[in-house]
Amino acid sequence: MMSGRLEALFGGPARTRVILLFAGVFAMGSADLGMLGALARELEEAFRISHTQLGLLATMSSGVGALATIPMGALADQVTRVRLLIYTIVLWSVALLAGGAAQSYLWLLLSRLALGGAIAAAGPLLASLTGDLIPTDERAKVYGWILSGEMIGAGIGLIIGGNIGAAVSWRYGFWLLGLLGLGLAVAVYRWLPEPARGGASQLPPGAHEIPLTAPVRMHGNPLAIPRGTGGADVLRQAWRSLGGAFAYILHIPTIRILIVASSVGYFFFAGLRTFSVVFLQSWYGVNMRELTGFVVAVGAGALAGTMLGGRLADRLLHSRHPNARIMVPAVAYTGTALLFAPGLASASVVFALPFLILGVAMLGAANPPLDAARLDIVTPWLWGRAESARTVLSLTAQALGPVCFGLVADTLAGRGATSRTPGLRDAFLIMLVPLLANGLIMLSARHTYLTDKKAAHRADATECAPAAD
Repeated sequence: MMSGRLEALFGGPARTRVILLFAGVFAMGSADLGMLGALARELEEAFRISHTQLGLLATMSSGVGALATIPMGALADQVTRVRLLIYTIVLWSVALLAGGAAQSYLWLLLSRLALGGAIAAAGPLLASLTGDLIPTDERAKVYGWILSGEMIGAGIGLIIGGNIGAAVSWRYGFWLLGLLGLGLAVAVYRWLPEPARGGASQLPPGAHEIPLTAPVRMHGNPLAIPRGTGGADVLRQAWRSLGGAFAYILHIPTIRILIVASSVGYFFFAGLRTFSVVFLQSWYGVNMRELTGFVVAVGAGALAGTMLGGRLADRLLHSRHPNARIMVPAVAYTGTALLFAPGLASASVVFALPFLILGVAMLGAANPPLDAARLDIVTPWLWGRAESARTVLSLTAQALGPVCFGLVADTLAGRGATSRTPGLRDAFLIMLVPLLANGLIMLSARHTYLTDKKAAHRADATECAPAAD
């Protein structure tokens, strides 16, 4: 019965498998960082570390990922993506198992470095696969379902990590996630074949299998274009050279805006995910049972926002609002800052809860249309490298987020801080300022998005006319 309902919601058995597997990959990464936040007190006590050192665990993982994503983006455009994704998940799981066995802070930190390198491949690979499997006019909606894995994973990490840490040991949380990761790798191997590039494997509603036998039309493959065709020569250079690819991608005005906006959003989300449990316990004084209910309520809001943001953007797009994938994130980021402020400023958990639920819903609503918009304005043959360009800055922002939150909180709290010292609360309030500015940043993209979208379609359909079947 559940399978039938999911297939009806997602648009058939093939789409259901794709969405659940991709959401599972996002959930693993988010659950890891969420669990790190849930186990904050246990880790700080076990290794005698500060908020700043705790934030450094998340920072180093994201920092290594930012460096590793550059070659991974190039590989995503040229190798078998599903096989690379499986290798990534296995390495990811082994790093989690090693982290659970850590005997020192340095050991745990080194395991986070390996984890960050593995996480780097996921973004470019999933972006490229999603673009080849999902039709253009449904991508924001489908991205909403896929990215819901991030929210579900964060909630699972917070709940499982907190309860396991309190009941047994923080180590079992890492080990459990590592074993789940190995199971996910097996599922990807069994149920996700490599799709054809260029749109031949796109899944219409009701599809039962990913079509692999359809002829692959070479739209957008710069290697298939005769020399001397103007802009195609530029695209060919971008295909052959990693530096040329990044230069080509970052030359697109809307891409630069979307990358900055996405990075600011993930900067805040990374800090929120890392320190939310410490904040809830220290500022609001909630116990573990109350914490579980709080996380479920806020997580439900985040999940609803993520799914509704994509659906709203696609409905507005179909209703002749061509800038919908720009305007929805702009409103969402502004709304996040305005809703979080009164909730964080209050010391009453009852008063704060509705504001925090709506705030995380707005934060989640921004990402699906943003991700769909990036695919709209880049030729399919550079999707992997376009995503790696975004991921570099996004992971850098995620790397800086936890350590910046920790530094600001430690500085504001000062010496002699107590559990009720508002250092962490004030750090969250300060970090709302760039999130509010993010809404204004997004508004500037409405002047360039449609032009860049048309240019990407011309590159794919005109300059890159089919040269081979």
